[in-house]
Amino acid sequence: MGDADSANVQQRGREEKFGHGIESRCRLALMHYRALQATPGIELRTHETTLYNSIFRADDEMYVNAHVWGVNAYGAPVWHLRRTLDGGLFDTYTDSFDAVWQTGRPVKG
Repeated sequence: MGDADSANVQQRGREEKFGHGIESRCRLALMHYRALQATPGIELRTHETTLYNSIFRADDEMYVNAHVWGVNAYGAPVWHLRRTLDGGLFDTYTDSFDAVWQTGRPVKG
């Protein structure tokens, strides 16, 4: 999840003319997901990278909410991707997610 205190998240809010809404959504998501940390295999991390998209993945399917400059996320396209071959869009977004994951900081209980 985006770090609500990071400059990149705050910049995104200014670009969308959403004020502190992006920061608030990051904090709210973290509040709701924090309970999942007690589940084996679940780890939460926050990151400070630019928010290009939101990725929701389960096994070989994912949803990608593509962020569009000046448009709130709810108004931007969502792509439903399925892994059908190696090296396709699914793997591109998986690699992107993994790279951001490596920069993230684990959320403390």
